[in-house]
Amino acid sequence: MNITRAYKLPIHNHPLFPSSMFWYVECDGCHVKEPIYGGYICNELNCYGFFHKECAEAPPEINHHPSHSEHPLLLTNDSQPKDSPCDCCGKDLLSPCYTCPTCEFKVDLICGMKPSPPAIENPMCHDHSLVFLKKREVEVPCEACKESIGGPSYSCLECHNVYFHLDCVHLQKEVNHPCHPSHPLKVVAFELLADNQDAEKSCHFCVFQPEKKVCYHCYVCNFTMCFGCIKNPPPLVIENTKTHKHPLRLLLSRIAFTCKVCGIEGYRSKPYICVKCDFLVHGDCIGLPRVININRHDHQISFTQHLGRRGTQCGFCWRDVSQYYGAYFCSVCPNYTVHSLCAFNDNAWDGVDLEGIPERIEDISPFKVVGHNLINHFSHNKHTLRLLKDNDNVIHDDEFIQCEACFPLVEFGPVYSCTECYFSLHEKCANLPMEKRLFFDPAPYTLRYDKTIIYCNLCEMLNYGFTYTSQGISMEYHYVDVHCASLSEPLVHNRHLHPLYFLETNDNYCDACKRARADYMLACDTCNFSLCLYCATLPEEIRHMSDEHPLTLYCGGKGNGKNWCDVCEVELDPSKWFFACSDCEVALHVQCALGDFSRLMPGKLYTFGERKCEVVLNNLYTRPFCSHCRSRCKAPAIFKVNGKDNRYICSLSCLSSYL
Repeated sequence: MNITRAYKLPIHNHPLFPSSMFWYVECDGCHVKEPIYGGYICNELNCYGFFHKECAEAPPEINHHPSHSEHPLLLTNDSQPKDSPCDCCGKDLLSPCYTCPTCEFKVDLICGMKPSPPAIENPMCHDHSLVFLKKREVEVPCEACKESIGGPSYSCLECHNVYFHLDCVHLQKEVNHPCHPSHPLKVVAFELLADNQDAEKSCHFCVFQPEKKVCYHCYVCNFTMCFGCIKNPPPLVIENTKTHKHPLRLLLSRIAFTCKVCGIEGYRSKPYICVKCDFLVHGDCIGLPRVININRHDHQISFTQHLGRRGTQCGFCWRDVSQYYGAYFCSVCPNYTVHSLCAFNDNAWDGVDLEGIPERIEDISPFKVVGHNLINHFSHNKHTLRLLKDNDNVIHDDEFIQCEACFPLVEFGPVYSCTECYFSLHEKCANLPMEKRLFFDPAPYTLRYDKTIIYCNLCEMLNYGFTYTSQGISMEYHYVDVHCASLSEPLVHNRHLHPLYFLETNDNYCDACKRARADYMLACDTCNFSLCLYCATLPEEIRHMSDEHPLTLYCGGKGNGKNWCDVCEVELDPSKWFFACSDCEVALHVQCALGDFSRLMPGKLYTFGERKCEVVLNNLYTRPFCSHCRSRCKAPAIFKVNGKDNRYICSLSCLSSYL
């Protein structure tokens, strides 16, 4: 097994690994966004550090710097105060940088390692000598690339208003490049290519359209390169035994082919070839990690060049996977496979290469068995919980008991009930794993019961019960309630004929509530049906004080011919989901049946800023008025402002406005 060695370099807090992959990212050292090959990456969860090779290997100390020769400069990762400029170029100082421990002199990484000379006598880009200028308050256009200069520059003292970026000053108007040896490449204005319908407008290697207003182009071959690839071109030969046993050579002509690693056919960036084996691969597919975790599966998955007769459906996009090309598979679950590029998706992979790291086998059970149908659960370890079966009544003294994890009422088993108090958990809630990977975040989440109120961004509901939490790269905690965390893919919903799959969207309408939703939804591949996560987690049956029978969730139709909601007395929209009784004519809007506080514990006090609010049941003969919207409170659970006997809040929107 070929395991990459890690290096502890002073530029970063974690060990860094050499990478043979192509990246188009911002370097965490010099903070320049451009193609990176042969650099270093950080393999720590939630770090995602990328570095140029020269930036990662920056010396820890610089002696005799041209701008500060009296003292040594030390490489530091400490965060800098705001509005602290580099003493060489005048740009805002970002970490890492070089600082003088004796005085307050400080420079950014580039000015520390490659200080710009005060003058250039014979520049390639201009006929006269150029002098170095610090960052100017007024932005001026670069004579070479025509883009605005927001930092330091070089200027010609003989010409009026002629300025160059520090990188552009070394660019030639015509260059003989090894990636296109047939003809010289000339600097041309991008708008000239845009006006020519046949001209190649994207870079031959990175496939991005040039961000600058000019690029390099060969009119003979219709060949285009961006400034980034001119400066940092892809290597002509790559030796990466993880991808192929022979050296791979850059194919300078753009051709249509099927990549042996990802199985995608067509024109893409940087084709590499092994002529001996007839092996063609995208440059972006070279060096893919061999063993990874993704948030769609509980086990590690491994890359293979030839999938063979394993599962034929991708566990990420749910489309067919060819057995003749590379893919990821699970050694524990023989039918689980994922396309190479699906597994490498930023929303699925946590960024950690697990090759050579044994898979952790942890006890993720939330309880310990202490007897027959008896457990000790982490959320209530002071007492023992007993499993009650379907025919066991769990009503205590004619009171309905709520599940402490998800908060719907529990009347019959299977449910775990405390042998000494009213603490109860649905059996499925009691079995929720302590660690879980969720579909919307590559990082693992941990089950917690903090007895604090949280707001779930996925379903937009307040929750007091069990939550899954994760600490992201910003060191802020993300919270998800157990309703959203329990959704699986594909989701088979009893109110829809086809399986549903997670979809990230900016603006889509839910077919159940008809509201526009952003972020994540569940969508049907067969028909044009979408479901928001709140509606996807609605209970199929509820109890409500308006009827002695259970109310069932309906979608479409008018439910026993009932056209009016029995709570708000407003006509029901038959295209929206609602609750209705199958035995009588009672029907309710979802909002009237549940409200915004159905996942909170009645009788509990919750603090919002300086105000304390109590969740109370709205079960009086006369419903109170909301103190914000001045309408009758319709939901079965509402907030009562502590110390204000006659002040109530009916919904989450009213609570936000009132506070």
